[in-house]
Amino acid sequence: MNFGTAIIANVHADLDNILRDVKKHKELEHIIVDLVNSVAVREDLACVAVLCDPVYLNIFEGALFDKLYTVPFVFIVVAEHEDLLSPNFSTLEAMRQARKDGCGAYIITLANGLQAARLLTFGDRYRLLDTRAKYIMLHDIRLFKSNLHYLWKRIVNVVFLRYHNAQRNKTWFDLSTVPFPNTIKDVLITRRIEIWRNGKFHYSKDLFADKTKNLNGETLNVVYLEHVPSVVNTKSNDTKEVGGVEIEMLNTIASKMNFKLKLYQSADAEQNKWGQKLPNGSYSGLLGEMVTGQADIAVGNLQYTTLYHEIIDLSIPYTSQCWTFLTPEAMSDNSWKTLILPFKLYMWIAVLMVLLVTGSIFYGLAKYYIHLMDFRGETAKDISTEKMKQKPTSDTRPGGLYLFGEITNSILYTYGMLLVVSLPKLPSGWSIRILTGWYWLYCILLVVSYKASMTAILANPTPRVTIDTLKELVDSKITCGGWGQETKQFFLESLDDFGQKIGQRFEIINDPDAAVKRVVRGDFAYYDNKNFLKYLRVKRKNTKIDINMTNSSSTNDTGMGNTRMERNLHIMSDCMVNIPVSIGFHKNSPLKPLADVYLRRIVEVGLFEKWSNDAMYRIKTLDTNDEEIKALMNLKKLHGAFIALAIGYFISLVMFICELMHWHFIIKKDPLFDKYAIDLYYINKNKKH
Repeated sequence: MNFGTAIIANVHADLDNILRDVKKHKELEHIIVDLVNSVAVREDLACVAVLCDPVYLNIFEGALFDKLYTVPFVFIVVAEHEDLLSPNFSTLEAMRQARKDGCGAYIITLANGLQAARLLTFGDRYRLLDTRAKYIMLHDIRLFKSNLHYLWKRIVNVVFLRYHNAQRNKTWFDLSTVPFPNTIKDVLITRRIEIWRNGKFHYSKDLFADKTKNLNGETLNVVYLEHVPSVVNTKSNDTKEVGGVEIEMLNTIASKMNFKLKLYQSADAEQNKWGQKLPNGSYSGLLGEMVTGQADIAVGNLQYTTLYHEIIDLSIPYTSQCWTFLTPEAMSDNSWKTLILPFKLYMWIAVLMVLLVTGSIFYGLAKYYIHLMDFRGETAKDISTEKMKQKPTSDTRPGGLYLFGEITNSILYTYGMLLVVSLPKLPSGWSIRILTGWYWLYCILLVVSYKASMTAILANPTPRVTIDTLKELVDSKITCGGWGQETKQFFLESLDDFGQKIGQRFEIINDPDAAVKRVVRGDFAYYDNKNFLKYLRVKRKNTKIDINMTNSSSTNDTGMGNTRMERNLHIMSDCMVNIPVSIGFHKNSPLKPLADVYLRRIVEVGLFEKWSNDAMYRIKTLDTNDEEIKALMNLKKLHGAFIALAIGYFISLVMFICELMHWHFIIKKDPLFDKYAIDLYYINKNKKH
């Protein structure tokens, strides 16, 4: 009898458990319907992703969808034994498709809390779950272990459902969420937000209200890296303050979202700066602070690159920066060519050809008129032949024809007209006179052009030899370098041949001051954005620069002073690439969407331009090219004139020596030479000719 009673009692107990589970599932179905409908009313959901196991699969039957608003569902059913930290292919593809479709809500009903925790870990690590979506999950204490606390800094729009079975079969659900933005201490205690009982909510609250609109004065850790103009260390009396464009932006966003900033630098900021991946898989520098969760926000001219995007979340770009090279500038001292610079080579060839041709024409016309005058003199009866013979040859060439009677004289006098030197006497003969007049017009135009070009050359600064294109940089054979292995990889993977050549000789250098020292020596080109390169150029020109900026590695004597042996610094005019720049948030940060909204407004109203100009004002003021000083006339610019005069002295001296040698070794050796009757010697010699 007792044995039979025990059997009946066990049967009743099993039946009660089964009925209780059925009732629990029915109530869970109702609360999910209410939750999904409340979200669908407030927001336009693209779809709802459901991740469940066979234990809770029967909840999602046909009757549930009759009560829901028309919302697409994506079902992902996982096996009870499946390890969701390494899901199978079908589960993985379903999760990817749900993320691709933009599902705005996730319903996770897994009986095993550890399985749910591994699912969230995997989805967050590889961004397969949209952490900013709305989450409906079953409450399980195993989800709140200390090693999972970082998840609840990212998944904040979550509602945990906790089933309570009260007396008299009055079941109810406790709805709670994570205590964002409050900092999670050693133990995570969820915060109750609603109670669901008898098919309705008790307080009728907005269960998924935006928690980032008001962070209640929470202090956020901000790791920064000084990089002009994004982040600048400013001096105020004896204290240092952090300023710059991105700091101003953060201050504005903080005032709107009601949080405070705690600025700090990473311990290895000087050596590792933004940071790189270490052999053990961790990261150094600024990225290391973000990966380990020590910092909530990162500022310091973060580029919108694949490396940063994989590790952290980047805000919308607030600007696009031109990245190029800081190259050495070579002075081309061509002052010795000042006299020939006004005209190009082909112009000088044309001038010389015209000079030779015109001089030859003058000589030909003069010879023709001389022969014509000789012919007339021989036939004239009123002129005595003896009288004509006694006159010098030069006297037989009337009307200035003697100017062009010899080819050497013709070329010299033609050259003299080109130098605007008047003729000693106008020649006779209408053809020569007309040619002289038109040649004078040509000379005037040519001389005016030459003077105008010469004036411009003397008034302008001394020309420089600079590198402004990637091809010129490759041809220069100088070494290139910059920060980070990813920069070198960027050039190596370039589709352009020039870019690959740059990558092959690209050196990784983390100290910009050391890089500038190499640039001024003329054997290195440094890669960074234009604004920062301007800062480096100004700092190099002004070793005792006081622009209200400090750099812990360069405010002291850095050896960057300008000396006569150093090259000037030149920034290439061509941009290698225009890279968007953003503010960094920790991976899957819930702050990013609203921060993007405020950041877009900051840019649209022009505050970014204002802060950027303020940060660069002192640099632009000191970054003068000294054009006005170099445009003044000095002895160096007249170097060419003295060289021309020296050449004239030298040629004259050589000709003088030649004349002396001709006098001593030819004239004096002539048997007919008589030093007491030199005039008769030349008269007789001319008669022979």
